Amino acid sequence: MSANRLKLNAHKTELVWAGTKHIVASLLRDRDLNLTIGTDTVAVANAVRVLGVLFTSDLALEKHATSVSAKCFYELRQLRRLRRSLDRDSATILVHAFVTSLIDYGNSLFANASKIWTDKLQRVMNAAA
Repeated sequence: MSANRLKLNAHKTELVWAGTKHIVASLLRDRDLNLTIGTDTVAVANAVRVLGVLFTSDLALEKHATSVSAKCFYELRQLRRLRRSLDRDSATILVHAFVTSLIDYGNSLFANASKIWTDKLQRVMNAAA
């Protein structure tokens, strides 16, 4: 990294060990698996954000579905305050811009996901309708 004049920003760098819950738990229980590069140390995180998608060590999307659902319901609550001031077409445009776009981003990751996680996102769509 130093040969290319790059410096690690330990505050923005995230590390996660991927595998089954059992394997990751045994890895982290037995030893300290933090990453040390030069003088900087990157601690192991419970979840990491990659291009806006939250991944846990078992690559489950539960935290991502929960996060997207919470963001969408927040946006819907904000739009509810403005609803009386908007006509139907304007409200529809705002819902698509602020809610549907959040759900659509990364939705292909949920292609074979558990029904529990997709139901969270479906509840948001039902509330937006």
